[in-house]
Amino acid sequence: MQTLDPDGTKLLIQVVEWLVVGDFNAVAATSGHSRLTAAQIEEAIRSDGRTLVIPPSNALEDLDVVRVKGASEPTWSVRFDLWTLEDGRSDLSLECTICRRLQSAGATIEIDGIHVL
Repeated sequence: MQTLDPDGTKLLIQVVEWLVVGDFNAVAATSGHSRLTAAQIEEAIRSDGRTLVIPPSNALEDLDVVRVKGASEPTWSVRFDLWTLEDGRSDLSLECTICRRLQSAGATIEIDGIHVL
């Protein structure tokens, strides 16, 4: 099983928190190279019709993480199940690419999609 490094995990948690409070501009700004705009992220969340909530801390144990081979810096493809008030773990998932920058502190994230499984 692949794991995500601490900087990547921290960034993923921050993005999920922004999704929960509806700060789609912050998500888009943090993930400058994402495939989705703030409006597209908002539409993907709102069209589901349920209310996102902060997942329990043990939800991170169920991350679907795949290390990207051949990347110049440590990079992971990540799928994280989102949680809703109505369903608990929902059929919505956040799909993203997280990269740990070697030349600077921290990690970057690109939002690849928000999908119904």
